[in-house]
Amino acid sequence: MPGEVSIDHELVSPQNNKFVLHDSKGFEPGEKDNLQTVRDFIDRRRAMPDLKNQLHAVWLCFEIPRANARLLETGVEQFLTAKREGELGNIPIVVVFTKYDTLLDRVERTMNKSSLKGLSKEAVKELIKKSAEDKIQEVCIAPLEKFAGSDIPHVTVSTNGTHEETLARLIQTTEKLVCEHVGIDASVMTSVAQRVDPGLKIKASIEVGKRKYWKALASSVPFKKRSMWDCLHVLHTDIVNVWNFQDPNDYLCSPEFRTLMTNMVNELDVGPTAEPDKTLSFGLTIVGTIATVVSALSGPAAPIVIPIVASVVIASWVYDVYEQTRPVLQRFMKYIIDLTLVLQTLYLISENQELSRRAIKLAVKSYHSSPMSGEVHNRIQEYDRQLTLWQRADRDSLGQFVELLQSYNISAGEVSDLRANLPAMDLWSDEPWDTAVERS
Repeated sequence: MPGEVSIDHELVSPQNNKFVLHDSKGFEPGEKDNLQTVRDFIDRRRAMPDLKNQLHAVWLCFEIPRANARLLETGVEQFLTAKREGELGNIPIVVVFTKYDTLLDRVERTMNKSSLKGLSKEAVKELIKKSAEDKIQEVCIAPLEKFAGSDIPHVTVSTNGTHEETLARLIQTTEKLVCEHVGIDASVMTSVAQRVDPGLKIKASIEVGKRKYWKALASSVPFKKRSMWDCLHVLHTDIVNVWNFQDPNDYLCSPEFRTLMTNMVNELDVGPTAEPDKTLSFGLTIVGTIATVVSALSGPAAPIVIPIVASVVIASWVYDVYEQTRPVLQRFMKYIIDLTLVLQTLYLISENQELSRRAIKLAVKSYHSSPMSGEVHNRIQEYDRQLTLWQRADRDSLGQFVELLQSYNISAGEVSDLRANLPAMDLWSDEPWDTAVERS
């Protein structure tokens, strides 16, 4: 409530504790004390030795003003001046223009309806969007750049569910600035915390992998005398943590899900064959497969059965001691990519809701049943055949593997359209893992 906020109070969502927010009272006309309060807060946080306690970015938020309304009040101008003159240190500041959806509604109401006759729905939508962008340039960007210069980053956003791509742009801009001005550790945590851009999740997975388990796999020293199940446990946990799902029951780190993923890798060694020179579109392919899987269910609440053992039996190779050999490295590469793409599928269908085992099983079955899984394994085998054992052991030669992983990511701009094409699904009536076992 107005007057009750304290900038030192940490705001953390129960659904996602990876973001810690601090809300100031704003810089109202004639308000001088709060500007000093904000500056003192930034100085205190900058002096803290631990990165986790430092301030990593500032979102300076403005509601998009109506015509002739002033964008920048005196306090805001003083704050931006302090930033420009280096008094706030290297803390990144992103100017955020809010309530973009309200502007679109306002533009649509005031348009000349006669000029829209004969235009398609999409053409009208683009016309409204263009007019709104012109208005933002006039009442937001021009006044900001006139005062602060053209190098101040700015993003227009809406929290309305139909404009999720605007939030992705805010996160992408923030992550880039945090990486440049704070450091790679903070930018990785920005990617982990956010839940609007799957591409940043894959980017963070790659960064974590380069630092931790890829190096270990290449040298074999940290995994010496460890079983492959133990090694997989490490990389599985790291990848799951990056995706930061609402998973209070820890289903994604359960022995059943780990076993299921391991057995998928083993089964797909003799799985379908795909054209090696062709890369499928992950989003369209997986949505089509999800629709096929859902339509085949006998009823909306029918259990989802996947043709992979999820418990009791596990592939025998995981009990072997880790060795740096061709089959072992190939299996680990398959596990990393299979798990990442199953989680990307789960991201698409879960829509940031609390996970159920039913939702996880649908993601697994859809990925396993899609042409994607066979194509992924074939491309890994083609990549592996082109390398010598020495090259496979060299962590710096994993660039091609990284490109392979990135080639299947869903962009933030695709998410809304793909979700709009998903069939109606009951994913929140949970079911046990053991219905996933299909015996032949």
